[in-house]
Amino acid sequence: MDMLEQIVNEILEGRRLTRADDLSFLLESDFEQLQAGANRLREELCGNHVDLCTIINGRSGRCSENCKFCAQSSHYHTGAEEYEILETDEFVRTCRHHEEMGAHRFSIVTAGRTLAGKDFEWALKAYRKMGEECGRIRLCASHGLLTKEQFVALREAGVRRYHANIETSRRNFPNICTTHTFEDKIACIRAAKSAGLQVCSGGIIGMGETWEDRMDMALTLAELEVDSIPLNALIPIAGTPFEELLPLTEEEILRTIIIFRFLNPTADIRLAAGRKLLTESGKNAFFAGANAAITGDMLTTSGSRTRQDREMLTACGFDIG
Repeated sequence: MDMLEQIVNEILEGRRLTRADDLSFLLESDFEQLQAGANRLREELCGNHVDLCTIINGRSGRCSENCKFCAQSSHYHTGAEEYEILETDEFVRTCRHHEEMGAHRFSIVTAGRTLAGKDFEWALKAYRKMGEECGRIRLCASHGLLTKEQFVALREAGVRRYHANIETSRRNFPNICTTHTFEDKIACIRAAKSAGLQVCSGGIIGMGETWEDRMDMALTLAELEVDSIPLNALIPIAGTPFEELLPLTEEEILRTIIIFRFLNPTADIRLAAGRKLLTESGKNAFFAGANAAITGDMLTTSGSRTRQDREMLTACGFDIG
């Protein structure tokens, strides 16, 4: 038995890789063997089901934060659409549509550091109404840095999972954003968990980070015991500081997914933005450890349509029921 196969077997038996381990094998092992190992971990620890989530941009633009990747930041001039929080009926109509298309989850995402006052109350009203009228789809939320009391209110309104990306490693975070901190993100995640919510948290690769930064991000998420990890590959947007960064190769993206599966063996590893950098809408990623995806349109880039994803995944033999 070689070293890689032994590590896979140990993970299947309950071992979890940590910062104390020598993780160089994740960068140095043969890609195909590493991919096969990640796929085995996905099959045996997560099963054959693929979780599909959808989102709606509930409040767009004029964000006070200076995240260098984001088209919606008020610090940059990108031409992104700007509008206040949508009407409740629009949220319900969109949620019902995604439910009918076969999505498993639906989330309202709002631009801005946080959501407060009448806008937050408006969101709570929308979640309650979606829960009443869309009984099969599970509700998620993404509203920035909230308080524990707000998380409790979201849970009472029917939300089951909260999304708050850490974006990158602790070391690299100040290179990405300076208007809030990595610690702010960690505190937000812990508050959501303490309020009884599941957590969806991942980040973006291709922002100038190192492989060590990517592994550090994966280890931080493992330590936080998050339930779902969306992995985005940067699509440079004109007007942002990252507009001239070169896109990642498919093998770089797939190796990152593999790393996250080895370090988070039971979490949902979720394909997010940047799937157009992968062949066949990222089909190979589902054989490299991914078992979830954001489908439909993304916030400021186009995504893969739900029907197309369901057809592709079904043809590959995955369960999307």
